[in-house]
Amino acid sequence: MLTSSQIKEEANRLHDSEKNKKQVVATTNYFPEMDINDAYQIQKEWVNIKKQEGRKVVGYKIGLTSKVMQVAMNINEPDYGTLLDDMVYENGCEIKTSDFLDPRIEVELAFVLKKPLFGDTLTIEDVLDATDYVVPVLELIAARTFRVDPNTNYSRTVKDTISDNAANAGIILGNTRINPRDIDLRWVGALLYKNGTIEESGVAAAVLDHPAKGVIWLAKKYAKHNITLNAGQIILAGSFTRPVIVKAGDTITVDYNSLGKITCNFM
Repeated sequence: MLTSSQIKEEANRLHDSEKNKKQVVATTNYFPEMDINDAYQIQKEWVNIKKQEGRKVVGYKIGLTSKVMQVAMNINEPDYGTLLDDMVYENGCEIKTSDFLDPRIEVELAFVLKKPLFGDTLTIEDVLDATDYVVPVLELIAARTFRVDPNTNYSRTVKDTISDNAANAGIILGNTRINPRDIDLRWVGALLYKNGTIEESGVAAAVLDHPAKGVIWLAKKYAKHNITLNAGQIILAGSFTRPVIVKAGDTITVDYNSLGKITCNFM
């Protein structure tokens, strides 16, 4: 178990990496014996640094929901991170690519809450009852630590990703708000185009068989830390496509059929 000073030191190192726009060596290179709890403590301290700078928590995210990604990361459950107010972008936005380290885009649904969620006995019905609306959303992920170290070829682990706020860097919200009971959320599909060429497609059932189950999993995890998912917060339910690499000059368009399109341009 890492000491409090080690946790603070590592959170500051990740923070500096983001500020300086320069990737650094993965956390587990320094602390190979660290565990998952240590990783979440680093993430928590990183969020505290952001709060001290004036940032506010606007929601949470769940990641690594698909079985394929879990096998790739050698884990048997998803991970989670925090959304801050400066991470939220609107549909049609222009994003300065150089502000992010190794940026990629994922396709998701977000649940915006009207009532709090807390506890370890929640059901899909509880999530639907607590949801004001569901909205299509893209997640912009980044890597403050090298995914693969260019000098050693060391691949970062899920503990590194968790320490790095579960790789979250931003979200792009769609325009279509839907009542979660108006459609079968499992069958919401999307087509992701990069520069006019289709790169990915998927359906929301890829998230634990129902995207609301992602919210349940997240609420249960935070309940262990006495944290409630509150009204007004944005809860990302998990990606149902693989991450797509983006660079300056790319245009991403994701077609959610009846739920509209999300477009973002990388400068």
